[in-house]
Amino acid sequence: MSSKRNKRIRIIGKILFVLYIAFIVYFLIFSDWYGRTGEMRDYHYNLELFKEIKRFWNYRHQVGFFAMFTNLFGNVVIFVPFGFFMPMASKYRSFFSALFYSFGLSLCVETFQLVTKVGSFDVDDLLLNTLGGVAGYTVYVICEAVRRRNVHKKKTQKYGKR
Repeated sequence: MSSKRNKRIRIIGKILFVLYIAFIVYFLIFSDWYGRTGEMRDYHYNLELFKEIKRFWNYRHQVGFFAMFTNLFGNVVIFVPFGFFMPMASKYRSFFSALFYSFGLSLCVETFQLVTKVGSFDVDDLLLNTLGGVAGYTVYVICEAVRRRNVHKKKTQKYGKR
């Protein structure tokens, strides 16, 4: 692949990353979903790991599939693009960078929710969001390996085996 094409892909990755960050800030902090507008009277927070995960799983029939799915899997899925686009948009492309920055962004969001009492601070969300970022990074690594393999194949076909 030419360096010009690599540069375009990197620019597109950076643009998508910025758009994703804007979306996630809006969705997690300002969206009307889950009572995020206005301050809550009775603020709830969870500092016990797996407490809310267990609660949503154990009471999935009472809270409904949508609530259970959005809490457990939605927190993972919403951070997958972060883990995917972060290595495209920055020079930090290691597993530990993805882990660290996914956790860091999630901690910032959760702390903002704690301070402003919009949404709720939940350590389970930290875990699930971080897992989502790592899953996105894993998808990025797989896509990058496939891309490199295809580039290598094209070069070998074009110039013959060496």
